[in-house]
Amino acid sequence: MTGPGAESGPGRESVRPGTDADGAHDDDSLTELGYKPELKRTLGNFHTFAAGISYISILTGTFQLFYFGISHGGPAYWWSWPMVFVGQLMVALCFCELAARYPVAGSIYNWAKQLGGPHVGWLGGWMMLTASMVSLSAVALAYQVTLPQISSWFQFIGDGTGKTDAAANAVLLGTVLVAFTTLVNAFGVKLMARINSAGVAIELIAAIVLIILLAAHITRAPSDALTETFGLGADQEWGYFGAFLTASLASAYVMYGFDTASSLGEESKDPGRNAPRAILRALVASFFIGGLILLFALLAVPDLHSKELAVDGLQFVVLSTLGSTIGQIVLWCVVIAITVCELAVHTASIRLAYAMARDNNLPAAARLAKVSPRFQTPVLPAVIIGLVAVGILLINVNQPQIFSVITSIAIIMIYLAYLLVTLPMLIQRLRGRWKPAEGKFSLGKFGLPVNVCAVLWGAAMSLNLAWPRAAVYNATGPQHWYLRWGAFLFIGVVALGGFAYYWFVQRKRTGVLASHAADAPGPTTPNP
Repeated sequence: MTGPGAESGPGRESVRPGTDADGAHDDDSLTELGYKPELKRTLGNFHTFAAGISYISILTGTFQLFYFGISHGGPAYWWSWPMVFVGQLMVALCFCELAARYPVAGSIYNWAKQLGGPHVGWLGGWMMLTASMVSLSAVALAYQVTLPQISSWFQFIGDGTGKTDAAANAVLLGTVLVAFTTLVNAFGVKLMARINSAGVAIELIAAIVLIILLAAHITRAPSDALTETFGLGADQEWGYFGAFLTASLASAYVMYGFDTASSLGEESKDPGRNAPRAILRALVASFFIGGLILLFALLAVPDLHSKELAVDGLQFVVLSTLGSTIGQIVLWCVVIAITVCELAVHTASIRLAYAMARDNNLPAAARLAKVSPRFQTPVLPAVIIGLVAVGILLINVNQPQIFSVITSIAIIMIYLAYLLVTLPMLIQRLRGRWKPAEGKFSLGKFGLPVNVCAVLWGAAMSLNLAWPRAAVYNATGPQHWYLRWGAFLFIGVVALGGFAYYWFVQRKRTGVLASHAADAPGPTTPNP
């Protein structure tokens, strides 16, 4: 990776002197793409960083999935954390080049469209939008994992012992959270950014304090914890490696969403410079903070072989190690982290829907792409996405297995949407047609090997995520083949059905809506 000015030479975009410094040409990339600026630029450096890191949300992800990693891979599953980070870093570096060149709303959709053409763009956007709405529901369920452990008062439905008490209560708590994020997003990006930034600041402080407290209670050496496998995988054909691949999903389910920093590009100041920085900072900070939390939790827990470790996860570690008072304070910080994570996921989903609607690529596109003159944000997508998320949540009441399958599949679809960006980008590189933005983030001579690694990683992890494991897709009986193969079936239906809709219906209508078009139309072909 090289600094500003790398790869300068013929064929580069011209940059007017001084325009980067004062932000006067923040909207040039929009004009190039054929859009007129409509969203208000109010977000600074920390706001964009906060959007990326709150989507990843270390406290939410680690507290929600630690039990899964431990139960399937033992403490040694920790090594999947740096493995996933290195793979996702390759993807993030590619995204940084794209964020510098095209800091635009609905980043994944627009990047895929510019690199692979309108068909690839629509498919990437469609899969990302579907996955984002499911993810909105999945994150909302995290309230149930944490709030009832703080106080039984939060178990509004039953006492938690009934067959559907926990599932129904999770839907109730989740619906309240979705309603909150819908209202905040409907009132404009400035309010969202203030709440999100405050929440992220609390989350980061809490995470650092948690690391220090856990470090003060260390009872064993890293070599005693990070090599412990609990004998898992002994009965599998691939041995512990097979168990490790399953456990690695706990890390893969957390470390994504860093592209959100660029999806707010049309509402950020100097996004061509700030978005790439925000993407990298969010991913790197999440890696170090999350990795240390997981590590010190394994070193500090009183009994590494306790059964509760694979049931209640980090919540058990915090309460048993730090005591109920400090433990509950930490859990309240986790609740804040879940809230801002939900807010960030909702925000990114809205920008994606707005970007696709602006290109007339969704039903009722003109209404979905309308920006409120009062709140200067697309309000209708916020409401519709919230309603869809609540509808998906309702599945969890009587069919928790199916909901679990759907939410797992949503993560795969996000990885595939990323692949629909990195693969066309690699093709453009091999054809010599990709040129980073002049004077901004550039991988230089490392661009090709990084891009190759990003594609290989994305394909390998997508396959690992989708592999028909009973432990993931049919954890409790009765066993059903369609649940085991749910990833391939569901994604096949979404991808093929969605693409058929686009080919036979939407393809003939696609094109920038007149009310959103720039005076001078932008390019309609992939990046020159």
